[in-house]
Amino acid sequence: METTFNKRRITERPWAIVILLALGLMISFVDRTSMSSALAHKGFIEEFGLNNIQRGWLNSAVFWSYGLVQIAMGWLVDRFGVKWPYAICFLLWCIAAAACGVVPTLSGLIIMRLVIGVAEAVVVPATYRYLANRFDETRKGTALGIYSIGGKLGPALGAPIAAWIIVSYSWKIMFIATGLVGLVWLLPWLLMVPNDYPSKAELQSAMRRASTVPLKNLLASPVVWGGLITNFCYAYFNFYCMTWMPAYLVEQRHLSLEKSGIYTLVSYIGIAIVAALAGWGADRIIARGHDAVLVRKSFIVAGFIGATTVMLGVYAKSAQMALFWNVVSLSLLGLVTANNLALVKLTLIPKPAVGLNTGLQQVATSLAGGVSASLSGWLLHVGHNYTLPMQAIYVFLMIGALSTIVLLRREWAPKVNEGAEETEAGAAPSALNHSAI
Repeated sequence: METTFNKRRITERPWAIVILLALGLMISFVDRTSMSSALAHKGFIEEFGLNNIQRGWLNSAVFWSYGLVQIAMGWLVDRFGVKWPYAICFLLWCIAAAACGVVPTLSGLIIMRLVIGVAEAVVVPATYRYLANRFDETRKGTALGIYSIGGKLGPALGAPIAAWIIVSYSWKIMFIATGLVGLVWLLPWLLMVPNDYPSKAELQSAMRRASTVPLKNLLASPVVWGGLITNFCYAYFNFYCMTWMPAYLVEQRHLSLEKSGIYTLVSYIGIAIVAALAGWGADRIIARGHDAVLVRKSFIVAGFIGATTVMLGVYAKSAQMALFWNVVSLSLLGLVTANNLALVKLTLIPKPAVGLNTGLQQVATSLAGGVSASLSGWLLHVGHNYTLPMQAIYVFLMIGALSTIVLLRREWAPKVNEGAEETEAGAAPSALNHSAI
């Protein structure tokens, strides 16, 4: 069984697959956030007769279903591999994204968004399952930095492209085009990724490994709860920018839809660059013998605090300064990206529970997307401008920094059940305390 697994690994190129995983993440964000450009377009709003609260709910629909099945997706990839669950779900969400351009009713549109959320729930657990099997601690940050670029380029490229298609053609064509074009990704995925669907013996072994760190062990760990908080706080700001930034730039800073897409592009290019450099930089520091937990926590705290400069944009008198601080604050959040992902989903987590824990952590991420989109819509309705929504961002950023300092500690990592063999557990307690970090 192990020999078969090793033969499959010899023929693959892990770094090339990391790039492919980044592209898959990018496509998922394009399809997830294309709605934000449509919601900044008067024709779309009038078509469905939307008010601000309804806009918030429509923006958030994909995140609620996305979060609902995260744990199930983590369970699935821990046992049944990465290749085929990812491929099937990818096909499903691309078709649902394209269907958003043809459904005639608001209820139909919401259903398609819910389907997108369910199918895209496989992306992150599958990715972390793959990375946990292929990369050691001194390469995790770099791999995650490359991977996270996809999550930033998705909204960065998606916003201006969606805006251009809407202005040049229609919002219906935008949904159809962005949904169907992504299907070209499936061919290299099917050709490059080894078939990791397990045999009966491998499935039994995978189930034994996974059972050494059950869900109750994760829920008993302060590290896991700290990760839930930091992921929520990070994602709250990130998803606000994805769902409401185009509307903010058009409605409060009086940019055209096309220019709002360009500024969204610049902001996400900034966070992508910083995220990749921060992940690589932390890896280099760790490789020199410094403590992995301390190094990654330092980057995370600096990123949360740096991102609070978003408040300088709130009170800026000129549109130029507001745009400047929007770009700076989101870029500085990139210090958090790869290092938080590595710390709370890989470094402090025993290997057999990576998929399950990632699914659990993604519940917080998707909850943040839903809360951010809907709460921002409600605060906009109450305050009649975007000041209250951005003040909420500041609060969550500070909570994220505090949670990182207090809860992400080596001794509070999830426990592997006693009696589990080290080869089965993937990271025995001694390994977790020394070689893993």
